[in-house]
Amino acid sequence: MKIKTEKSTVAFNAIGYTIITLLTLACLLPFLLIVSGSFTAETEIIAEGFKLIPDQFSLDAYKAVFSNPAQIVNAYKVTIGLTVVGTLAGLFLTSMAGYVLSRKHFKYRNGLSFFIYFTTLFSGGLIPWYILIVKYLGWKDSYLALLIPSMIGAWNIILMKNFMKSIPDSITESAKIDGAGDFTIYWKLVLPLSTPGLATIGLFLALSYWNDWFLANLFITSENKYPLQFLLYRILASAAVLKTNVAGNLSPDFKPPAETLKMATAVVVTGPIVFLYPFVQRYFVKGLTIGAVKG
Repeated sequence: MKIKTEKSTVAFNAIGYTIITLLTLACLLPFLLIVSGSFTAETEIIAEGFKLIPDQFSLDAYKAVFSNPAQIVNAYKVTIGLTVVGTLAGLFLTSMAGYVLSRKHFKYRNGLSFFIYFTTLFSGGLIPWYILIVKYLGWKDSYLALLIPSMIGAWNIILMKNFMKSIPDSITESAKIDGAGDFTIYWKLVLPLSTPGLATIGLFLALSYWNDWFLANLFITSENKYPLQFLLYRILASAAVLKTNVAGNLSPDFKPPAETLKMATAVVVTGPIVFLYPFVQRYFVKGLTIGAVKG
């Protein structure tokens, strides 16, 4: 019986590893195609399409992206600063809101929860929101216009509230008996037990700040304040213009690297996140176990 069990376990592991390997390759191949396409000559892509191994190696796309290295470095600094500050501040405010709304002794928690949820169904509209940011708050061409709007989200608050509700009341009640206040309970007891929720929401916030370009398109006018995504968006737009009749006076042999430029910008944007993930993964996985409440 034991031999049959071991054989079934080996067969299950073999099938499982095979499926996971195939799924990994299916996810990895598109990224490899992007990297390969960024090093392919524009003429080859136009004639033959994208290939994993290019026949004509070219750095024209990266030369176009890094034609002004100082501008790219500055855009990286802006994006990294917004991501770090926005994620930390967003986690602090979201967790405080989730803690308050999860407390049963808070009288107005149901009413406030409804108003927060209501904002997920209806929006005030883009024009009133733009007028609010520019005219009344005065955040035109300000980092605050990139930082504040994405800091707190209704869905994140609801997610954090539901997670904190799963924490046993006996933990907070015992702390109250010992004389701890609400902020002490929140900071020293609830937050350490909410690590999985914080890791999840922190990932959402970080990706939101890193990938955002729309807010910069609306509110930022100074080039030295462009985040990375919006700067690369403008570079792509410039390459697209060169393919139109605007470039009619240029040499007929000139081929702007529009297609390869798309691949190169994707590599420049996702590269730091891809290389950073192996270092962050262990903390993310560790948080899933630290937050477990043992009875």
